[in-house]
Amino acid sequence: MKTLIFNGSPRKKGNTSALVEELVRQLDGDVKIIRAYDCNVKPCIDCRFCWKNSGCAVKDGMQDIYDDIQEADNIIIASPTYFSELSGQLLAVLSRLQTYWCAKFLRHEEPVPKKKRGGIIVVRGGAGPLTKGIETAKVLLSDMNAKAVGTIFADNSDDVPSVEVKEALEGIRALADKLNHPESEK
Repeated sequence: MKTLIFNGSPRKKGNTSALVEELVRQLDGDVKIIRAYDCNVKPCIDCRFCWKNSGCAVKDGMQDIYDDIQEADNIIIASPTYFSELSGQLLAVLSRLQTYWCAKFLRHEEPVPKKKRGGIIVVRGGAGPLTKGIETAKVLLSDMNAKAVGTIFADNSDDVPSVEVKEALEGIRALADKLNHPESEK
């Protein structure tokens, strides 16, 4: 089993990263973490290459990530929220999924044939609705042919570390169980 995690946190030891580390400890198989703030991926430039061609005209670290997406069994999107949305850098990296959208809706191809299980981890320090970031994550997972089987959020992380939020830790355990035992979904 292979799990690909997109971590949208700028802080390597922050609340989002702590929940990602907790999930990784509980997952079976191989895990690869893509840190949006550390990878060499530029945002989509809307050049429209992918309107008619497979892949992306921008050649950078995203080429390897496309391969990782194809091989993954599970995909997790983890991010703090800023202004009720996933982090800007994570959105910049995942804007490159535009090639999948174009494949599906303009070229009528199946860009990611292998179905995947997905998960969402959202951390909020302040006010604002969580639903916007969660809905964005669901759309992004769908573009990678992943269905969300669990959503975890840690609220008030400015006051309480996310790994001390009982509901968040229970959600991490439940998500890991679903990812480790996909046959139990049937």
